Amino acid sequence: MTTLTHETHSVDAGLLGSLLTDDSFWPAETGSIEETGLTEAYIESLMLKTILLGGTLSGRNTSERMGLPYRVVEPLLDVARTRKLIAHVRPAPFNDYYYSLTEAGQRHAQTHMQQCSYVGPAPVPLSDYVLSVEAQSAGFEPIDQDQLRQALTSITYQEELLDQLGPAVNSNQGMFLYGPPGNGKTTIARCLTQCLGQEIWIPHAILDDGNLIKLQDDAFHRPAPVPETGDQILKAQEWDRRWLRIQRPTVVVGGELVMENLEVRHDQRSNICEAPLQMKSNCGALLIDDFGRQRIAPEELLNRWIVPLENQCDYLTLPTGKKICIPFEQLILFSTNIDPKTLVDEAFLRRVPYKIYVNDPLPSEYRQLMRHVAKQAGFPDTPEAAEHMLAYYEKTGRNLRRCHPRDLLAQVVNYCKYRKLPLSIRPEFLDRACDSYFSQL
Repeated sequence: MTTLTHETHSVDAGLLGSLLTDDSFWPAETGSIEETGLTEAYIESLMLKTILLGGTLSGRNTSERMGLPYRVVEPLLDVARTRKLIAHVRPAPFNDYYYSLTEAGQRHAQTHMQQCSYVGPAPVPLSDYVLSVEAQSAGFEPIDQDQLRQALTSITYQEELLDQLGPAVNSNQGMFLYGPPGNGKTTIARCLTQCLGQEIWIPHAILDDGNLIKLQDDAFHRPAPVPETGDQILKAQEWDRRWLRIQRPTVVVGGELVMENLEVRHDQRSNICEAPLQMKSNCGALLIDDFGRQRIAPEELLNRWIVPLENQCDYLTLPTGKKICIPFEQLILFSTNIDPKTLVDEAFLRRVPYKIYVNDPLPSEYRQLMRHVAKQAGFPDTPEAAEHMLAYYEKTGRNLRRCHPRDLLAQVVNYCKYRKLPLSIRPEFLDRACDSYFSQL
C-alpha cells in the first residue's frame, strides 16, 4: 500500500488520492479493507451489530448502513456465514441475499454491543481526520472586501467595520467582538463563517487506539449536497460514505459552557466518546457568546485556550489515558458586552490580537434597518416610522440598537393580528410597543 508521511501521520493511498482533485479534499471510495484503515475484526463486529439492530438485512443494505462498499463487506458476510454467525433468509436482487443472525451470531453481536454500542457509518482513522482538517483549513485562502460584503449582506453595518473584520478573519487567530448589547455581535460572527468557503467533509466517527469518537452532531453540522456538475459527476458517485459533506460549521455556545464541553466526553455505558466543541467547529467558526457570563471563571476558560491559540493544535486525553493531538483550525470569536480588559489579563489579550468594538447604529443606519425590517414583515413603505422612533430616542435619551427595529415591529405585527387590522405602522402602534418593550430596560 502506498503511503505518504504527513508530519507524524501516515496516510493511505485512497485518502491521498482524494487530495488530488479540484476540491481541497475529497474522500475517495475505499476498495479494500486495508484502505479503510480498520481491521477485519472491527468491521466484522460493526457488521454483526448492524444486522442485530436491523433484524433481517440484505448484504447491500448492511454495507450502506456501514458506509462501506459492498465489495468490501461481501467477503466478510461470506466468512461470517461459514462460521455460522449469520444465515441466508432469502434471495435479494443483484445476486444478493437477506441475512439474519444465528444464535451464535446474536451472542457475538451482544458481546460487541457491550464493548461499544456504536452502530452507524464505520469510523475513519484519526490520521485521516487530521489530514482532512489540514487540507480544508479555513485559513488557506484569504478573503477580500467583496467576499466580506457578500457575507454581511443580511445585516447593516458601518463601513469602517469591514476594514477591521477582514484582516481579523484572514489572521485565523481569533477576535473579540465587544460593545453594547443588541447590536448584532452574534449575527456578525455567524455571517463571518460564510467567508470561509462553502462545504467541507467530516467523518461521522473517528477511531484511534480502540477509542471511538463521535464527531457528527446534528446541532451544528448541516448536510450539504455532494456536487454533481461538470467533472464532479463521476466522483459524486464514488465518495467514501463514511464521510459527510456539510456546510462550514458555526458552533455557538453561551452561558451554558463548562470545561467538560472542551474535552473528550466518555460514556461508560455505551463506551462512545463525544468530540469536544473545538473539534466540531474545525474548518468553521467557534463563537463563545456572552463571554464572561459562563458558570466558570473567565480566567479558567481562557487558560484552556492559550496553547491551542499559540500552536494551532490541541491536546486531548482519551479514556485509555492516551494523549492525541488534533488541529485547532477554526475562527474563534469571543462576543461580550463587557470590556475585554476587565475580564482577562494581557497575556491572553496578546493571543487574541483583534479586538473589534461594535457600536450603536447611526441614525442613517437606523432608518435603513427600519425600512428593511418593515419590508420583510410585509408593512407598506412608511419612512415616517423611523423618524417617529428617532424622535422617541432623542426625547427619552435612550441609545439606538440594531435589534430595536426587529423587536418593535414584531410587536406591531402581533398587535395588528390581535385587533384584526391590516398591517400598518402607526405612531400609536409604535408608542404602544415602546411602552411594553422599554418598560424594564
